[in-house]
Amino acid sequence: MNNTWNRTTVVIVVHNSCAVIGECLDTFGTDKKIILIDNASQDNTLDIVREKAPDAHIIQNKIGLGYGNAASQGLALVETEFALMMNPDAVFEAGTIEKLTSVMDQDASTGMISPILPLPGGGYDKAWNGAFDRRPLMPSDRDEEPRPEGRFCTWYVSGAVILLRMEAAHKAGFFDPAIFLYFEDDDLCMRIQKSGYTIQIEPAAEATHAVGGSVGSGWDKSYEKFYHMAWSRLYFEAKYVSFASATNLGLKQALRFGPKAVLYGLTLNRRKATRDWARFRGSLAYLMGVPASKTTKRSRPEISK
Repeated sequence: MNNTWNRTTVVIVVHNSCAVIGECLDTFGTDKKIILIDNASQDNTLDIVREKAPDAHIIQNKIGLGYGNAASQGLALVETEFALMMNPDAVFEAGTIEKLTSVMDQDASTGMISPILPLPGGGYDKAWNGAFDRRPLMPSDRDEEPRPEGRFCTWYVSGAVILLRMEAAHKAGFFDPAIFLYFEDDDLCMRIQKSGYTIQIEPAAEATHAVGGSVGSGWDKSYEKFYHMAWSRLYFEAKYVSFASATNLGLKQALRFGPKAVLYGLTLNRRKATRDWARFRGSLAYLMGVPASKTTKRSRPEISK
């Protein structure tokens, strides 16, 4: 194990990830520090983990805690300078960790950095985004966005593959325990920046990402996705804008998606009916003060800003 890996612990959250976790772990070999958190998998994910990474520290949750809460379990055990947070559907390229830690060493203000994420079918995942209050002004179609030529600071990076400075993580706090799924990355990025650190993208480093490969498919997965996207969006609005703004947005979402779900149901468009019914239910749940899941204990930010 070289000095770079001595300074880094890999943190991976899995849930029924047998189709992708093997290839992900193959890129690390058996001599890396790995903490893997399993969110109640019902497949043979852990059998693959034990075969590919026999020395990995495994946390096995009997019930799924969502991404952020599970990731925080892993981060709490990290004793190294950096944590490399990986989705199980990402494949780490050789030399990438050295490039990312080199940036961290050059600039102590860098709290979080992500590589470029090429997609298996071509192109790359736009793993960065603008400031929260400016995103509505950005184009919705980013397919023509050119690949960056050099390193740059950004407001947000996806949690698919990030190198996190643990000093910054301890200062900002780990993931918000009220969020079950979605917007947990946005929230952590906001707090990292408020703690005085920058967030960067390093195009010279790469990690292939099969978008959605760690989630699976099926109507139940679709319902879960859109339910939590709607709920978490309102929670995030309350936390960083105001509770009144979140309430107003929640009413708009409920009035928009409820009738659409009924319409799609009448036309037997099950996919869209499921999507919009989930959005309606997630919006309504937030408005009624229902926590995101049975494993979370509150539905409102501790401190609205």
